[in-house]
Amino acid sequence: MTTLDNFRQYFNHLEIPTELSSLIRFQQEVSRQKYYSEGFELIVGDNEKSLLKEISQDKDFLDSIWEFAKADASGSTYAFWLASSNMNLGNAPIIVFGSEGGAHIVAKNIKELLQILTYDCSPMVDWDDFYYYRCPNDFEPSEKSKEYCQWLKSVWNVDPTNNADTIVSLAQKEFKESFDKWMSGFYA
Repeated sequence: MTTLDNFRQYFNHLEIPTELSSLIRFQQEVSRQKYYSEGFELIVGDNEKSLLKEISQDKDFLDSIWEFAKADASGSTYAFWLASSNMNLGNAPIIVFGSEGGAHIVAKNIKELLQILTYDCSPMVDWDDFYYYRCPNDFEPSEKSKEYCQWLKSVWNVDPTNNADTIVSLAQKEFKESFDKWMSGFYA
């Protein structure tokens, strides 16, 4: 199980966002390794960043990207993007790396990602596009999704969303152009 100490070691000199610390406690105390959002799972990234090195071995790239969660069952991951030197993990945009390629802006910060998780749906990620799709006739909530939504409201005063793509769209409006330009300099 992922612990706060594991993340402290992984993030090294970076301060762990309060929202992430709180989510770790939720996982330990309430969800107890049961899903609360489809495909999402906190992970401590590889200190060597070996998967990220497949994209680029550039030090600026590796120092700016911090993976922290699985986004789906196929290997896509969520990561913090430290877009500038005055950012910290708490105000850093969240990106997704697709297991088959592609990197996209997901949320303006960790708190927005927490809201997206209430949609209880794995993202669809490819080279050119990123979105959340949930078939209305075939949707079955994750085992602990109700508890997660209650926790998010009580601890962070964040309501569940019925449209994760709206949150993504607003984040992309703010960060997509700069992120795409930044990423274009790092492909191996």
